[in-house]
Amino acid sequence: MKNRSELREIIMKVLYQVYILEKANLDIDIDSLIKEQLEVKNDFVKDVIEGIRKNQKEIDNKANKYLESWDINRLNKVDKAIFSIGIYELLYTDTPSVVAINEAIELSKKYSDDAVVKMLNAVLDKIYHSEDHHE
Repeated sequence: MKNRSELREIIMKVLYQVYILEKANLDIDIDSLIKEQLEVKNDFVKDVIEGIRKNQKEIDNKANKYLESWDINRLNKVDKAIFSIGIYELLYTDTPSVVAINEAIELSKKYSDDAVVKMLNAVLDKIYHSEDHHE
């Protein structure tokens, strides 16, 4: 059984594929994308991916509000996926904030460069401390 950190990595990979398919205007079958990454059905993975897709516009807006002179859609697809997971978990789940932030930062350290890690950290920190953070 995979732990939550490994599952977040799978979520990132699936979102990456979703973003590529969306850009190409191709059909997206979330279940098959998840199945390629994970043999066993997992509600956490499916719920987070579906939640991010449902709230992507709000997630992007929230990221852009705190990204200084930058736009989430200018990030590469992997970075956008990591930002989306972190923001989604902070705002829409009962994952403890410190866990949501640390998990996103760890993924970013593994897949992104230092500048992106710093940007992500700043954005998540600002969202965490913002007026519309519910915890």
